Amino acid sequence: MTRVITYGTYDMLHYGHIRLLERAKSLGDYLIVGVTSDDFDKARGKINVQQSLMERVEAVRITGIADEIIIEEYEGQKIEDIRRLDIDIFTVGSDWEGHFDYLKEYCKVIYLSRTHGVSSTAIRSSRRVLTMGLVGDKIDFLTRFLNESKFVNGLHVCGICSNQKNTLPESLRTLSVVTDEYDCLLEHVDSVYLISSPVNHYEQIRKALEKGIHVLCESPIVTDPVQYDELLRIAKENNCILSEAIRTAYSTAYSRLLLMLKSGKIGKVVSVDATCTAIRDIADDAEAKWNSINEWGPTAMLPVFQILGCKYVTKQIVSNIVNEKLKWDAFTKIDFVYADAVASIKVGKGVKSEGELIVSGTEGYIYVPAPWWKTDYFEVRYENSVNNQRYFYQLDGEGIRYELVAFSKAVETGQDAGYISAGVSREFSRILNDYENGRITLIC
Repeated sequence: MTRVITYGTYDMLHYGHIRLLERAKSLGDYLIVGVTSDDFDKARGKINVQQSLMERVEAVRITGIADEIIIEEYEGQKIEDIRRLDIDIFTVGSDWEGHFDYLKEYCKVIYLSRTHGVSSTAIRSSRRVLTMGLVGDKIDFLTRFLNESKFVNGLHVCGICSNQKNTLPESLRTLSVVTDEYDCLLEHVDSVYLISSPVNHYEQIRKALEKGIHVLCESPIVTDPVQYDELLRIAKENNCILSEAIRTAYSTAYSRLLLMLKSGKIGKVVSVDATCTAIRDIADDAEAKWNSINEWGPTAMLPVFQILGCKYVTKQIVSNIVNEKLKWDAFTKIDFVYADAVASIKVGKGVKSEGELIVSGTEGYIYVPAPWWKTDYFEVRYENSVNNQRYFYQLDGEGIRYELVAFSKAVETGQDAGYISAGVSREFSRILNDYENGRITLIC
């Protein structure tokens, strides 16, 4: 029996895929098809895959061509599969000509010509383009955001609303719409990305949603849970997506960390400690309300609520406020007490500390080094260090492109994938509201 193996993503399975699978099957008696996992696709730079792994596996299965389907999860797996599955022929499309010649040491390698004019990329690109406008004055970040958006098929940043419109860099200045009038921008886009002052978020989001425009908003969305619930209602009534933009939530390493914890990798979690700091000049951020708790609080609280949940018993907010009028905190610490666990976050723009994340459990702990919110690496550590494990995952563009892919897909399908749940976003707003209303302990 001649055994054949081939690999692919098989996103949005089309005639070209089917024809290639049929030709692969004709090379032997038994065809094994390897479908690449979501994480492996990201590592290879394929970040705009539209369908989940199980959707793609099911699409291949339904064709009836494959005798067996396996999942490809890591670099170097092909050699192991060929040996383990006793493969005679490895085959793949001719656009990979020469790339897999190293496998000739293990089996016969055949490159098959592709069906001309048919590709998943072309199908994705032919879909309706989602236009997006940028809103805010953090120009350096908006420039990075624009650059990362170019990696996302079906998304086009076409405008910007900024108070600094006259001093924008060329990449932003040459967008189709450049204005300091928010209403003007809304007339030309399907969606907006907000990194404007938090004090403006509520009105800007409400106005966009009421016009049927989708919103991706840098955290915090709002600092009032009543306003947050109102915005959710408006979004639902207008069939709009309202997503919170914390890039960490969309990174592969962070997602894998959460899955490991749920599987009991370190036993029962009893403590979560997260620190986020970066020295900033109060003059740059105070008027815009980007104080320590607003800029860093939601990011630091993200793992606390996603690991332990939002139903804590008590909390204490301690702040060092250096400008009472503007409520600008140089440093804030929040301690949470749960029925069976504790958590602590530290955030600061006027102090510097080690920006690490530590999750402690009854059997071990997870250590994420600074800056943990940009992590592509973490360690699982045990009492016996021989059992320690290290995990590495690619992180491109600080996670911005992954965030944009998720947002675009949510708009297309009408369903938010839930990287940050409404319950978590609501809790952010509740705690920030406590801060703004002085329900805190002050330190000098």
